[in-house]
Amino acid sequence: MILNEAHEALRTVVRNVPADGWELRTPCAEWNVTQVLQHAAGDQIGYAAFITGGPMPSENPFAPSGTLSEAAEVVAEQAMKASADAWATVSPDAQEVPVPVPPNTMTYTLGIGACALDAAVHAWDIAMATGQPSPLTPAMARELLDIAKQHIEPLRAYGVYAAELAREDGDDDVADLLRYLGRDPRWTA
Repeated sequence: MILNEAHEALRTVVRNVPADGWELRTPCAEWNVTQVLQHAAGDQIGYAAFITGGPMPSENPFAPSGTLSEAAEVVAEQAMKASADAWATVSPDAQEVPVPVPPNTMTYTLGIGACALDAAVHAWDIAMATGQPSPLTPAMARELLDIAKQHIEPLRAYGVYAAELAREDGDDDVADLLRYLGRDPRWTA
C-alpha cells in the first residue's frame, strides 16, 4: 500500500539524519530539516484528526518552530502511527473521507494517496538535505504523480506547492513527480 511505502521512506530518512543534520537547509527554502520533519509529522496528525475527530497537531504545520519536544524518530513514529491507525478505520470504498486539504473530503483512494504523497515528498526533502539517497522509487513516483494530478492544482493558490517546473531531457518518473510538485530533482545542499 502506498501509505506504508511513504511512511517507510520517511522513517528511513529520519533515522539516518546525522546528529548535525537537523539545521541543514532543505528544498523547502524557508525550512531546515527539523522544520520539514515537524511539518510532515503535523500533516500526518492532521489527516488522523480529520478522520477520527482526535486532536490536531500541537503546532501549526505551516509555521514549524524548529524545536522538537521529543526525539525526531519519536515525533515521526507517533505521527505516522496516528495516520496509519486512522486510515485503517476507513473503508476502501469510502467516497467522502474528511481530509485537511481542500476540498476537505476525498475518496479513500485519493485521500490516502494525498497523505502518502505528503510523507513521501518530505522524506525526499530530508534525504536531499542530508545527503541520503532518494527514498522515492519509480513505481512510487508514478502512483503519487497520478494522485498529485488529482488534487494539487487548487493547493498551489495557497502556496502549499510551488509552480510546476518544466520537464527536462533525461527526467525519469521520480523527476516528473518532483517537477510537478515544483521541486528541482537535481537540488543539492
